[in-house]
Amino acid sequence: MTTPAAAVEDAFRTEWGRVLGAVARHVGDLDLAEESTQEAFATALRTWGRDGVPERPGAWLTTTARRHAIDVLRRRRTEADRTATAVRLAAPLEGAATDVGPTGHDPDDLDGLGDLDDPDGDLLRLLYTCCHPALPLEGRIALTLRSLTGMTTAQVARAFLVPEATMAQRLVRAKRRIKATGITFRVPPAALRAERTGDVLTVLYLLFTEGYDAWAEPATDVAGGTDRRALAGDAVRLARLAARLLPDEPEAGGLLALLLLQHARRDARNGPDGVTRTLAEQDRSLWRRDEIAEGLRVLDDALAVRRPGPYQVQAAIAALHARAASAPETDRDEVLALYDVLLGMTPTPVVALNRAVAVAEAHGPAAGLAVLDDLAGDPALGSYHLLPAVRAELLARSGRPDDAAAALRTALGLVDREGDRRLLHRRLEDLTGQRNDRR
Repeated sequence: MTTPAAAVEDAFRTEWGRVLGAVARHVGDLDLAEESTQEAFATALRTWGRDGVPERPGAWLTTTARRHAIDVLRRRRTEADRTATAVRLAAPLEGAATDVGPTGHDPDDLDGLGDLDDPDGDLLRLLYTCCHPALPLEGRIALTLRSLTGMTTAQVARAFLVPEATMAQRLVRAKRRIKATGITFRVPPAALRAERTGDVLTVLYLLFTEGYDAWAEPATDVAGGTDRRALAGDAVRLARLAARLLPDEPEAGGLLALLLLQHARRDARNGPDGVTRTLAEQDRSLWRRDEIAEGLRVLDDALAVRRPGPYQVQAAIAALHARAASAPETDRDEVLALYDVLLGMTPTPVVALNRAVAVAEAHGPAAGLAVLDDLAGDPALGSYHLLPAVRAELLARSGRPDDAAAALRTALGLVDREGDRRLLHRRLEDLTGQRNDRR
């Protein structure tokens, strides 16, 4: 039987963004919406144990948050009225008019909010608002993660590898910008959607990555692992909504296909020992074939439009892996060809690193190492543990165990995920054992 505390935790994971979006849409104030949503969950913690978990937790939380927002707005109006009266009484002889008075939304107009059964619509409105072009890109992404997932500022900061104070400033600036420019909480009209699509899709991809990475971690050993894993499912659901909202935008379909094909592998990403499983090591019987089938259908529809983009290319790479019965049966030449296309579209260091792996698979470890040598001086990869980890793998395949062990130790000094750390330790132990056996 689910405990009230567990019910609140589950509701936080699934309902935070919906509640926040519903309140923000009506009050037009993201800070007030966050405060009210937090208060609603705090109230749930206090009352669900006494009164029982409501049949519709999301609606209960939305109503509670709405009432809190109404109370705050009424207090603000009362305080503003008192200020206006004090100003008039302080200067009765001047007879000067004053514009001091209630501002913002009339709380009495919020009593009949309605629309509590449109949670997905509220999520999309919130998503497009957080991705508004009037906001800087880094602010859009951070604000969306904070608003749609309920991640703390510290968690968002870790996701972007910046100090918490820096992330807090980004969030404050983004919220102030929303107020200053009068951005409304709505899905943009059709004429404006295309120009905002790229930012929205980027946010969804980053949201998915935050959750999908957690599936490579030992869920029971890493704090917050279960909640973080749920973010990937949230991103898939939001990607479905975005693809339905933008049926003529093939990159929306490409993103959905990519997320489905990757998310289908989640159960195989971590073994019973808590060690990350690479794609080649994964038990493919654990892959979710229904999601793969859906992803392949969505990808086919997106490619049929003949307007390729980076998400479609990444999805096509994932599709090659999904269609192969085993890792050796993957069409490695086609994977490399697609990475060449992707690198031309998005020439980033991470794409270049992934292409190096594809080169090694298609042409051997020596060819892959040559590509890695060209990437070694890129400062963007200087603290990225996968660069020395990949080098270690290719060095081991090339019969250079001492160099491989040194690269693994470098990777261990950089890794920040427990599942990957265990994988690197296992590889180092296996490599050391092989060397000892030969001696």
